[in-house]
Amino acid sequence: MNTPEHPAKSEPSDAEKAMKARVEARLTRPTARSTGTLTTSKRTLAYRTEAGFIPVAGKDGEPEAAVMTTAYLEEGADPTRRGVCFAFNGGPGSASVWLQFGALGPKRVVVPDDASVGMPPYAAVDNPLSWLEHFDLVFIDPPHTGWSLTASDAARKKMLSTDGDIAALAEVMRLWLVRNRRLSSALYLCGESYGTTRGAGLALAMLEQGLAFSGLILVSCAMDLQSIVFGHGNDLPCALFLPAFANTAQYHGLLQGELASSPQAARAAAEAFVQDEYAAALLSAGRLSTHQRARIAGRIAELTGLSRAQVEEQDLRITDGFYFVEALRARGQVVGRLDSRAAGPAAAQRKGEMEFDPGIEALSSPYTMAALATFAGTLGLDLEDRYQVLNLEVNRQWDWRRGTLGGEIDGLQGYTSTSSDLATALRRHPHLKVLAASGRYDLGTPYSATDWSLARLDAPAEVRARIVHRYYDAGHMMYTRQADLEQLNADLAAWLST
Repeated sequence: MNTPEHPAKSEPSDAEKAMKARVEARLTRPTARSTGTLTTSKRTLAYRTEAGFIPVAGKDGEPEAAVMTTAYLEEGADPTRRGVCFAFNGGPGSASVWLQFGALGPKRVVVPDDASVGMPPYAAVDNPLSWLEHFDLVFIDPPHTGWSLTASDAARKKMLSTDGDIAALAEVMRLWLVRNRRLSSALYLCGESYGTTRGAGLALAMLEQGLAFSGLILVSCAMDLQSIVFGHGNDLPCALFLPAFANTAQYHGLLQGELASSPQAARAAAEAFVQDEYAAALLSAGRLSTHQRARIAGRIAELTGLSRAQVEEQDLRITDGFYFVEALRARGQVVGRLDSRAAGPAAAQRKGEMEFDPGIEALSSPYTMAALATFAGTLGLDLEDRYQVLNLEVNRQWDWRRGTLGGEIDGLQGYTSTSSDLATALRRHPHLKVLAASGRYDLGTPYSATDWSLARLDAPAEVRARIVHRYYDAGHMMYTRQADLEQLNADLAAWLST
């Protein structure tokens, strides 16, 4: 009976039927499997790889999405003594290939240590520093990344949101654990970039289901977007990015005197300036005297390699976008965002904004081509649909608001934050610990922004003592540099042993 409370359902359109059919086809595909061995510094282990699609069901029980997981599992291991680590990248809109083929998985794409673009062809080689040494690995491609899909426009809209994404991935992890009988295993989670935004939310969302993580690994942290998103009226990133700008300027030879002597000297000077003077100057805004303003502008110029005139013209507020195109303008180059050691040629007709990120160009093709070759060659995944390594449509359509899944949406919400979720999870679960990893040449999620985010967690000192923050001398994907890959693995092992 049709009533205003229960209107008749309209017949789905051909496009909606096609979306549903594609999801059903994904879910009926047999799991792709292969086996391999990996030799680490301690032992040789046999493992199997399983790649398949997990359904995310709606309230009516019908699948709303098919989400791809790629699991690497040690053969013959006791699940009560062998942990499971779920992992994903960020974006939002990124597949999980960066962590999978950069640091964690048994195969790794090797790229030049200095963030330059390597020569093709590109391939994945054995990774003796794989985290498979420590626990089984499950990589998740969120909806509309990789080959993962939603079954309707309504499901797409729901899952392309901060809360919808968290809910979907919580269901994927829960169902994977049930299907693979791993509820007796210690659980870990590793997220990178927006994956840390997601990961902090999942720490609490999973706990709400009675599924407690033992550890959370945050690579290139982005829990508090106010700390990394520049905008009028938000001066916080101006202060938090300055040490990373100084570090970058020292690397490219833009500094003078003692500041030029080492990256440590440049960072320390910038950190002290922010703490002692710059933050207060930003708060004072137009109330600074002419003398104070001139002194602050001069020091920012000394620390960034920009001219004092440029700093003055920017009202003492150097944004990331400005720095990318202006720092090396005299050389005809732009500075990399995800790895500021990288620099690329500017257009002959100079523009005021970055047209491409040299920091990602060194990685995009190698990772994409090597990952697809591995999926097809080793696993026999023969899907002809495009594998969405980075889906920019997802990023553009993302709903950043919290409370969209039935909670009360605050129309005055500011910047997205999930740090409160993490703080609550840490307070509620006394055995949850956190390892944060930051690259000093990351101008997407600078190390000092992560310092601030972790320091301001709404948790007492004894709870925050379960958080460890480690630093590396590369960019956003610090593991692309061999020395940092080795250090990250050593830091992980030390963290797991405590």
